[in-house]
Amino acid sequence: MARMPALIALIMGLGLLTGCNDRKVKAPSPAPVTTAVGLTVQIQTVADFKPVSAIITSRDEGLAKARIGGTLVRLSVKEGDTVQRGQVLAQVRDERLIYQTEALNAQTRAVEAELARAEADLARIQTLYNSGIYAKARLDQSLAAAKAARANLAAARAQAASGAELGRQGAILAPANGKVIHAPVPVGTVVMAGQTIVEITAGAMIVRLDLPEAQAASLTPGGLVMLEPYGAPPIEGRILQVYPSVTDGQVRADIAAPGLGSDLAGQSVRALVRVGERQAITLPRAYIAKRYGLDFVRVLAKDGKVSDVTVQTAPTGLPGRVEILSGLVPGDRVLPVETAQ
Repeated sequence: MARMPALIALIMGLGLLTGCNDRKVKAPSPAPVTTAVGLTVQIQTVADFKPVSAIITSRDEGLAKARIGGTLVRLSVKEGDTVQRGQVLAQVRDERLIYQTEALNAQTRAVEAELARAEADLARIQTLYNSGIYAKARLDQSLAAAKAARANLAAARAQAASGAELGRQGAILAPANGKVIHAPVPVGTVVMAGQTIVEITAGAMIVRLDLPEAQAASLTPGGLVMLEPYGAPPIEGRILQVYPSVTDGQVRADIAAPGLGSDLAGQSVRALVRVGERQAITLPRAYIAKRYGLDFVRVLAKDGKVSDVTVQTAPTGLPGRVEILSGLVPGDRVLPVETAQ
């Protein structure tokens, strides 16, 4: 009988241990903990942006053209070189001008000889006239001959200078400060007067785009345009100028944007142009998570549970915001991606 209390105590102790183990196994998981209030999904009026292709170029282009016809004998620049206004970029030579200049110089020397003879005759006749041998008419004739010879010499020298200047026109000069973007004519090519030899950027860099005339009514100076250079983050641009003409059903506009260097001339960019307004659901980019090629949004249910919902997204043209095409309805509560679960 003395052993019975000890046995009962042992059995009760084992029961308590078993109960503790059961409570550990069956303990419920803690409720989701949210660290942010989140946002309530609403339909908003947003700008309707149309994606178009655009080109980075300079506001103006300096065209270095050949002023005379001939053979391109020297090209001292290449694409990417920085040049200054008045710098010699290339040289065109016309062999005919060399012979023409030599002929004009020879003609000038001949006229100089004629002038020397006329002045010698005038000096002799003047002496004889003073001695009373020649009449006044003979002196006047000699004076006229000397005057004509001087005029002929001036004309010959002017022609020779014109020929020499025409030869110097073969030097092709930079029309402005800038960077060479095209130099397509190789040395040895026969070129014509007025042919472009070197193209140079001139002025600030801009983005130039063409938009169908039916949608061009939305283009106004100062309007917002989102630019997406390939391999670079999006940047905001403003419409600088809308050209007052329609070409092949397209209206051209220039966009001013910061951070466009002249080394990007000719590069294509994606431009989002505002063409109207529409109703849509948008969220900050911080509320969108991408996994396995899909976009997810963290939705907070009324009972406090958090679940990831797959959504279809599209760019809005606004920095930091994404349009939700499907997966959410107005009234849904969403949480940022970094919210703990």
